[in-house]
Amino acid sequence: MKAVTYTRGQALTALLARRILILDGAMGTMTQRFRLTEADFRGERFKDHPKDLKNNGDLLSLTRPDVIRDIHEGYLAAGADIIETNTFGANALAQEDYGLARLSHEMNVASARLARAAADKFSTPGKPRFVAGALGPTPRTASISPDVNDPGARNVDFEQLRAAYHEQVAGLVQGGVDLLLVETIFDTLNAKAALFAIDEYFEESGERLPLIVSGTVTDASGRILSGQTVTAFWYSVRHAQPLAIGLNCALGAALMRPYIQELARVAPDTFISCYPNAGLPNPMSETGFDETPEVTSRLLAEFAAEGLVNIVGGCCGTTPQHIGAIAAAVEPLAARSTRRAMFYKEAA
Repeated sequence: MKAVTYTRGQALTALLARRILILDGAMGTMTQRFRLTEADFRGERFKDHPKDLKNNGDLLSLTRPDVIRDIHEGYLAAGADIIETNTFGANALAQEDYGLARLSHEMNVASARLARAAADKFSTPGKPRFVAGALGPTPRTASISPDVNDPGARNVDFEQLRAAYHEQVAGLVQGGVDLLLVETIFDTLNAKAALFAIDEYFEESGERLPLIVSGTVTDASGRILSGQTVTAFWYSVRHAQPLAIGLNCALGAALMRPYIQELARVAPDTFISCYPNAGLPNPMSETGFDETPEVTSRLLAEFAAEGLVNIVGGCCGTTPQHIGAIAAAVEPLAARSTRRAMFYKEAA
């Protein structure tokens, strides 16, 4: 067994002890604004591919890197401290739907390098920027049957998930990410496969990166899709010792408040992240969601004033305008205090 050491992202903990950090906003919302065609997604390389590729946003890192670069730089210019790689579905299981599972590693390396270059371009000694390697939940669930007539049926198992996540992590780290973000978790068993793969990779490589874990409460029941409460979800993943635990997607900030409060209460020694959708879907609005930048930023500022959060940003429907407004709203507010934060403050 190799000795495992932190080699990247070490400044994050000290920064989180001093202020609220800003995560970027939606990638899909922004790519839709480019009104890309099937030809854009295919590029020259995949012009004869037998399956439709439109809406395979992860592929754009290979076929339209200019689009992804522009989106990253828009969020950085708006004030994001952390940007996510364009890899939400860049795993072999998700890419099977497009007949591109073989490209998972390449997609992750390319996406990480695009984000790394953008972050380095905007970094200054006074405001370093970080790249989070995004690992989405995959379109398959290990806990829930895809067949209503057969509760025991499954379309994926733990080993398939572990292998897909391990390949993705290897690509992200090779591409230069500072931390890993297991996000939009609707099935804790899927997340545990990701966490297992991450720890396995760390042991093999001898390098450990900071980790953020973010679940998704799907409705007013206060549970993730596989049935766990926020408290149960935390106890299921806390063994991974994440830098931060949080919630994202599904709900707007107003509906997410009680669950962030619950998470902050049960995880007092861990930083809390929160990046909600821009409210509920609304096809009549410009972004397809209800909340304007002013609304989302006001709500997240209320979370900060209540002492609930350390990292804030946006998920579906949010734009650089949302992120800029959030950054301005929370800038004068103190980050949530934890014992970890107190240690770093005293050391400084």
